[in-house]
Amino acid sequence: MSMMEEFKTFALKGNVMDLAVGVIIGGAFGKIVDSLVQDIIMPVVGKIFGGLDFANYYFPLNGQVAGLTLAEAKKAGAVLAYGNFITIALNFVILAFVIFQMVRIINKLRNATPPPPAADPENIVLLREIRDSLKK
Repeated sequence: MSMMEEFKTFALKGNVMDLAVGVIIGGAFGKIVDSLVQDIIMPVVGKIFGGLDFANYYFPLNGQVAGLTLAEAKKAGAVLAYGNFITIALNFVILAFVIFQMVRIINKLRNATPPPPAADPENIVLLREIRDSLKK
């Protein structure tokens, strides 16, 4: 088999196509979670911690004046942008939890045992016993 044929066989397998669809949906879902964290959760957290945009929390490392936005402080020198890191870490935790829940549900569906077969009617059981006794 030539390398191109082998690659075609690999690329068109169901698993590879499923993975491609999963990556595309995951990217879109990541944007939804990102919006949830930045537009809904972090403003509430920011309000609790002083009313500022939480992503603008930083420690100045170059003696910048306090009260600058993160972008302005970065222009003035190095900063330790811990607020932005916490926002992204929270985004990751939410996304990981949702994916965990999805995998958990899929595993439950996969491992669901089929119902036991229905018991044969009494007349079928009786006929089988007669058949077996006749064979003897």
